Amino acid sequence: MEAAHHGGSTEGPAVTPTITDSHVTEVGGLLVHRALPRHGRRTVGAWCFLDRFGPEDVTPQRTMTVGPHPHTGLHTVTWLLSGSVVHTDSLGNEQSIRPGQLNLMTSGQGIAHAEDGRGQPSGVVDGVQLWLAQPEGTRHGHPSFAHHEDLPAVGLSGATATVVIGEFAGAPSPARVDWPLLGVDLAGGGILDIPLESSFEHAIAVLHGNARLDGSLASPNQLMYIGAGRAGMRLELAEDSRVLLLGGQPFTEQIVMWWNFVARSRSEIEAARAQWNEDGGRFGSVPSTLDKIEAPRPFWLP
Repeated sequence: MEAAHHGGSTEGPAVTPTITDSHVTEVGGLLVHRALPRHGRRTVGAWCFLDRFGPEDVTPQRTMTVGPHPHTGLHTVTWLLSGSVVHTDSLGNEQSIRPGQLNLMTSGQGIAHAEDGRGQPSGVVDGVQLWLAQPEGTRHGHPSFAHHEDLPAVGLSGATATVVIGEFAGAPSPARVDWPLLGVDLAGGGILDIPLESSFEHAIAVLHGNARLDGSLASPNQLMYIGAGRAGMRLELAEDSRVLLLGGQPFTEQIVMWWNFVARSRSEIEAARAQWNEDGGRFGSVPSTLDKIEAPRPFWLP
């Protein structure tokens, strides 16, 4: 996948929310629904990637196994609804990810990691991995990793809003942000009056149940793009729904995405690919028993 693009429009709220279906693919042995990027909607603020994996029954032997692979120019946001996975990276971090806890990995100039569900209890794994494009001012910086067990929650009528990243209704997440943005987990049901930052564009990713706004209805694994210019919205959630509210100032820097890299040019991606495949030292090594994933050949190379 490769796309050169700018962020979304700042022309004001859409008359009707735009709903897109996810693309179904497979990652690490699990079926995933990819809501971003999609044709016609590459970013929401700095959010540039959204994979929803599960819900799927797993065992310690048949589960998620994503071997060591690299990243540049992005943050990974891993958010579980159920199950557990172990994150291991080239900085020496090993961290079990559990529901309601945030893993935030910042790649900067380069990092590698693996995600391994082997040895974890049997049950249902259900979660989301998202990427945030880093702006020019931080994308060449040193990589880092943070795990946040305690995140603020805001009570809404019939639902709970967990502030994963950014600030919502006066409650700030402790997670690092490099670009003005928002990520909130909404769980519950009913008619919710939700405050919004009007300079942000927003989207709703439906994980369970459904969400209705301005007469438009989004179902699981659909993305409802809302646009910028709204100071608030009245969102109706079906009982026991689970959705992600994503937002941010439109990302104005042109980016090129391909495989696991977010860059500004194809030549940057070619260099990162070569350094990973040739073990050039840029990404370090991941202490994992899973096999390293080689970077494939970009489609534009002869």
